Amino acid sequence: MSEHAEQLIQVRHDGEIAIVHLNNPTRRNAFSVRMREQLYNHLLEIEGREDCRALVVTGAGGNFCAGGDISEMKRRGVLEARLRMDLPTRIFKLLVAGPKPFIAAVEGKVAGAGLSLVGASDYCVAASDAGFSCAFMKMGLIPDVGGIWSLPRKIGHRRTMELCALPEPFGAEKALRMDLINKVCEPGRALEEAIEVARRFAKHPPLAMAMLKSALAVGGDTLDQATNTEIASLAVLMNSADYDEAVHAFNSRRKPGVNGD
Repeated sequence: MSEHAEQLIQVRHDGEIAIVHLNNPTRRNAFSVRMREQLYNHLLEIEGREDCRALVVTGAGGNFCAGGDISEMKRRGVLEARLRMDLPTRIFKLLVAGPKPFIAAVEGKVAGAGLSLVGASDYCVAASDAGFSCAFMKMGLIPDVGGIWSLPRKIGHRRTMELCALPEPFGAEKALRMDLINKVCEPGRALEEAIEVARRFAKHPPLAMAMLKSALAVGGDTLDQATNTEIASLAVLMNSADYDEAVHAFNSRRKPGVNGD
């Protein structure tokens, strides 16, 4: 079966959690053009579902994502290359600025675009034997899939420069120390633990979660922007049913329900 006929992205729903598998294990889930197309379409569907409150992304076959598909790489004209990079940036924006919290579950190899996906996540669980590599410079490139934005925000400018310009492989413990990931787990348990984290995210009011993600992504680059985002967001949230329910629940000494408006 050709790659074009395969399901390079597989999605299942577990209650309020959407679980997305990058599914090309023979190529260590290389981030091919066809995989990007399928992922984007699935993300559009997931982000629009009101019954879904969190998203987990993992890789099939014991690896997360080994980066771009080298078999598709060749010298391109500037215009062609710009058009080629449009879809990965749209995927990145959906993951970062979309309303659903995005949790990455990492096993095995993580390189290139896979590292950028980890950087884009709101929370990441990685197996203790996972291996990371910021391999772009080895190919004469800089980070794609939003890595230029996400990596400095997660790990800082100096560390990002080091990883990109001196691209030595590193393990999960180092990734944890530099704040690239949130938690290290036993091999084979990353998806299970990521789903449990996703359930905790999903318990919160979805409107507040969506506004938190947006505020952190695009609402706080300057002092004025941050305070304006705070005022605008809280004005909306204080008029929500979830806020009203939380106040009444607190005054009644009971647990609040989540209305979801």
